[in-house]
Amino acid sequence: MRIGIDARFYNESGVGRYLRNLIRNLKVLDKKNQYFIFLLPKDYEQFAKTKNFQGVCADFAWYGFAEQFKLPKLLNKYKLDLVHFPHFNVPIFYESKFVVTIHDLIHQHHKMNRATTLSPLTYKVKQFGYRKVFKTAIIRSEKILVPSNYVKNVLISEWGVKKEKMMVTYEAVDREILTIASKMKMADYQKVLQKFNIQSPFITASPMAKLGYSLPRKFIFYVGNAHPHKNVEGLIRVFGQLREKYPNLQLVLSGFDHFFWQRIKKEFQHKDIIYTGSVSDEEMVAFYKNAACFVMPSFEEGFGIPLLEAMACGVPVVSSSRGSLPEVGGDAAIYFNPDDIENMTSQIDRVLRSEKLRQEKIKMGSIRVKQFSWEKLAKQTLEVYQQCV
Repeated sequence: MRIGIDARFYNESGVGRYLRNLIRNLKVLDKKNQYFIFLLPKDYEQFAKTKNFQGVCADFAWYGFAEQFKLPKLLNKYKLDLVHFPHFNVPIFYESKFVVTIHDLIHQHHKMNRATTLSPLTYKVKQFGYRKVFKTAIIRSEKILVPSNYVKNVLISEWGVKKEKMMVTYEAVDREILTIASKMKMADYQKVLQKFNIQSPFITASPMAKLGYSLPRKFIFYVGNAHPHKNVEGLIRVFGQLREKYPNLQLVLSGFDHFFWQRIKKEFQHKDIIYTGSVSDEEMVAFYKNAACFVMPSFEEGFGIPLLEAMACGVPVVSSSRGSLPEVGGDAAIYFNPDDIENMTSQIDRVLRSEKLRQEKIKMGSIRVKQFSWEKLAKQTLEVYQQCV
């Protein structure tokens, strides 16, 4: 087969991570089929070609007119048997066979007016276009790949997609994260924490510890973007309540410092809320490893890789009970209602005050994370390719 993969997101987060891991594992698994990997110029120059994996320069920004009108011509040039679009932004004028990955339906479920700098009219036009492209993707695709049963069930109930058309391919933790987590030492952690003025982990040695309580390590951690559906504002309000009980507690918030984070930072100023901006993998691992807990407060997620990253790094997870998150975390996480600040606060507090519960969830998390594999995702994806041609 001649298979094309639209990899213009290759070095982005989210979809980019999905692409990098898929392609890396397909290179190992499949020596038979010929792959054409369509990349932006900056990624094309760096792409590691092999005998059956060829990079193709596709200088078309995503979500633009060139994507709709020029990308199909480039794809047709290579006489492909199948194209894999890793996101819903499928060119509506591409008429040959393709499969698509639908990662979530957050744009459909959550009005993103607060998460845009566009004028109301431009925003409405853009949303209309998104919906048209999304509908094309799900109707004309040969198969739809989804990261969770949650997304699969939403596509069935809201869009009438037949379950036979979909394949659930669970995502996993990057091997780089696992390697870093196994190699970093205490001195490395301290260097990172000092850089961001984060207090060192608390060493349990107090009268409360003798009574079976463990004062928290010094900070709660969150990593991701700050779109409204992520509920970062809710987490900050919970932090305010927890500070009344734990006056030394800090909140560490990491994510690319774009417009959405800037809005949060402007509204919520506190000496112990630490906004790190974008961080390296080493810094992120240091935060995971030394946090009292990792919190995922989202109103909706299509998967939730940070839950697995936290578990792989040995930190207890306290998560929203919405979307796919319980499906990913299983019984290794503690859950709360993200609409209920009091419930969020009490569930996080359970972990902060109980070392026994922390260790129990850390152990369960280390088992849970092993159930997810990028290699398995690549094998399932290859099976889908074979079914469609």
